[in-house]
This record gives sequence, C-alpha cells and structure tokens, in this order.
Amino acid sequence: MENRIYDERNGLWYAKQDDYYLPELALPSEKEKPIGIWGQRHLQYLKEYKQFVYLNLLTSGRLNEYLASVDEQAEDMFSRLVKEYADRQGVIEQLKAENQLEWVGKMNNIRSRAVEIIDVELICV
Repeated sequence: MENRIYDERNGLWYAKQDDYYLPELALPSEKEKPIGIWGQRHLQYLKEYKQFVYLNLLTSGRLNEYLASVDEQAEDMFSRLVKEYADRQGVIEQLKAENQLEWVGKMNNIRSRAVEIIDVELICV
C-alpha cells in the first residue's frame, strides 16, 4: 500500500499513519504583518475569552491581518488620547523643563487612562 493517496471525490491528500489514512490539512497561507503590543494583547484576550472567534480567524487565514488592524487602530487611538489629555491638562514642554518629576507623573497618569480606555473599547471586545 502507498503511504500517500489522493481522493478525487473530495480533492484531499491522505497520509498513512500506522494503519490509518489521515487527511493532510494545512492552514491557508497568510501574509505576515507585524503585530505590536496592542495586537498581542487582543490575541491573548481572544485565546482566553473568545476561543470560537480566535479559531475562526485562525482557520480562515485572517488572524494576522485582523490583529494588525486592531494594533494599528489602538496605536492611533493611544497617540490621539495622550495628546488630547496632555493638551487639556497643560502638560507641555515648559513643565517638562521646569519640573521633570511632575511632568513624568502626569504623563504616566495620562498614559494609564489611555490604556484603560483602549482596553475597554478595542482590546476586550
């Protein structure tokens, strides 16, 4: 018997494993895009809480594209929120020059709020 056979009815190749023929299945090829911290956080959320969505994206070959899109949206939103909050609170370069410690504290506070907003609106949905 052959180690590999082709079934014309369903168009699949089968490989012999011990006494059984198992289909040779592969995920569709996907264009690799870089995924940043936001995409990785969303991936972790999908794996933990939305397994069905994760598996659908993975098996359809759209997971990397989807995560790259979420990452890009989150990065844009983060930059915009930090800039807006800093402008509203008067956290400017002059404060940085005069009192670096206060500037760092305020910027850390602003960044933390921006991260919380992004988590609620983009990452954990």
